[in-house]
Amino acid sequence: MDEIKPEDILFLDIETVAAAKDYNSLPDNWKAFWDTKAGYLARNNESPEELYPRAAIYAEFGKIICISVGFIVMRDGQRTFRIKSFAGHDEAELLSSFIALLDKHFNQRKHRLAAHNGKEFDFPYLGRRMLVNNLKLPKLLRLQGLKSWEVKHIDTMQLWKFGDIKSFVSLDLLATILGIESPKAALDGSKIYEAYYLHNDMPNIVKYCQNDVLALAQIYLKLSGHIMLTDTEVVVVE
Repeated sequence: MDEIKPEDILFLDIETVAAAKDYNSLPDNWKAFWDTKAGYLARNNESPEELYPRAAIYAEFGKIICISVGFIVMRDGQRTFRIKSFAGHDEAELLSSFIALLDKHFNQRKHRLAAHNGKEFDFPYLGRRMLVNNLKLPKLLRLQGLKSWEVKHIDTMQLWKFGDIKSFVSLDLLATILGIESPKAALDGSKIYEAYYLHNDMPNIVKYCQNDVLALAQIYLKLSGHIMLTDTEVVVVE
């Protein structure tokens, strides 16, 4: 098995919202699709309208508003963790910029994508939304025909499970357990819908996403036995 070097990993996190501001903004055919989905989700007789903010977690009914990535650069013996975000209202545009980064800098056999719960959420969500937007999948998301061990994806939740198939552990909880600063200080996932649709607060959404990427990288480094990042090694780039 090839050795995985931290500098060959692109750490990422995505933020998603429902595709429309509210249920009543949906075309009639999409209301019908969501009504069917909501019927499976309802536990206490909630209406499709009440459940609509949860559309964010389903790629068929949501959209990506921010992708933050982090990667380690080694130069003259010095380590830097560079964080960059692609964010905005135009999903196709931000996805295209993300794909361009992968195609240019993360397209070799040694490269990996890493996310927390990425195998169930981030990676498939990215791939599905790229196809919805008629974009060509980058090499690291072309999974058809690959065997499980050929997929170049790292999931820190899977690393923490040690083979356990039952439990979900949030990024925030895992960071806290491992003594890493919690990424959830300013915002949390339950407030993204409100921050985006009611307040148009993209700067705080981006900051929240970037904090998650930093926590993700720190968790991976600790779980894999590498030295964790210091504050002076972290740089946010435009």
